[in-house]
Amino acid sequence: MKFIETLKNIWNIKELRERILFTLFILLIYRFGCYVVLPGVNPQALELAQSAGNNDLLSLINAFTGGAFNNAAVFALGIMPYITASIIIQLLGFAVPYFQRLQQKEGEAGRKKITQITRMLTVAITLVQGGGYLKMIQSSGAIDPSVDMGVFWISNIIILSAGTVFAMWLGEKITDKGIGNGISLLIMIGIIATLPTSFIAEVSTQFANNPLLLIIELAALFFTVLLCVLIVQGVRRIPTQFAKRMVGRGSGQIPVAGVRDYIPLKVNAAGVMPIIFAQAIMFLPMTVGNWLSDGAPSDLLLSLSDWKSIPYNILFFFLVVLFTYVYTALLVNPQQYAEYLKRQNAFIPGIKPGKQTQEFIDSLTTRVTLPGSIFLGFVSILPAIVASFGVSDGFALFFGGTSLLILVGVVLDTLQQIESYLLMRKYDGLVKSGKIKGRSGMQTIGSPM
Repeated sequence: MKFIETLKNIWNIKELRERILFTLFILLIYRFGCYVVLPGVNPQALELAQSAGNNDLLSLINAFTGGAFNNAAVFALGIMPYITASIIIQLLGFAVPYFQRLQQKEGEAGRKKITQITRMLTVAITLVQGGGYLKMIQSSGAIDPSVDMGVFWISNIIILSAGTVFAMWLGEKITDKGIGNGISLLIMIGIIATLPTSFIAEVSTQFANNPLLLIIELAALFFTVLLCVLIVQGVRRIPTQFAKRMVGRGSGQIPVAGVRDYIPLKVNAAGVMPIIFAQAIMFLPMTVGNWLSDGAPSDLLLSLSDWKSIPYNILFFFLVVLFTYVYTALLVNPQQYAEYLKRQNAFIPGIKPGKQTQEFIDSLTTRVTLPGSIFLGFVSILPAIVASFGVSDGFALFFGGTSLLILVGVVLDTLQQIESYLLMRKYDGLVKSGKIKGRSGMQTIGSPM
């Protein structure tokens, strides 16, 4: 009854209802574009070539595009070129003074300039990736022999670029007129597109062979999601105290204690970026091996390209931990915190302002990041662990890695926005006590900081 009442409250808010319907409509358009095949491509030949191959990199890209990559659809590249461009701009913001100035000092004008640069870089990346994608289709023998190759290449590169730009535009429209972050929702809808099929296949197989294992699987997935929610929302609060101020006039002034506040240090400030970076690094050994070796790749290279092998998961775990510390160091700047507290005439109780405050925040960030990095490393190799217990490969991918963290983060962020609408209209929130904490203050997927 509480759930039905909450749905009625959501539907009664006109603005929220229109935003949700608009978001669903845009997502429907995006999913439709994932099945519109590029002109000149033979879908049957492409499907045959995809079933014969076994490339983890291509499988990962296909998962993020909701199957559009394997379908040779107009949205085959999806929103991934925009994500790549956003990450490049973010990294440049840490190293190049021009981008630092745009992000930190020029306000709204700087953000608009960064958005414009990101869009232009997205088009450039799409042209490069589109050429590589068409080359892969050509090597698969999936091009209709009657098609002129020149026309095929020029037209389809334009179509792929237009598809990515259109998907980027759809995401921005969801952010402006819908509910949730549009880019994140497009990624999430692509990931969950294969979830029902994988779930039904897993339930059918395990229910017939081993019902007990099926129960353990579902329980493990439930607790894994709970742990991900805990890490996404986990915050270490550093208490701060503002200096006393005088209230009143003349001789009647009295000292009043300053306001107490806190600095939130997130347990997982880096988000899913360490897993994305580590996954990109893990694709390099096999690629380099193919370039340098004329014969069959070595056993080590084969193991490093198999996401279920022990060497792959050991290296993957340590890379995730390493990148978590690196990315957190880029995001969290103790010197800026210390300078801000000093300008606001505030301090951390028991810690002297200035250098000691900076060192305290730095040491605390290092300690807080440790459990977050270990958890990220564990989540990244969890699919391989559950696959070793008999879980199918397709369903095992939803037990961890980038997919699960994105799903949890986007769902929490969207529910937080819905709850804010309910509370503003004096309705009850989505939970009986407390409030849903999404990724407020966190970096949003695919958006410049």
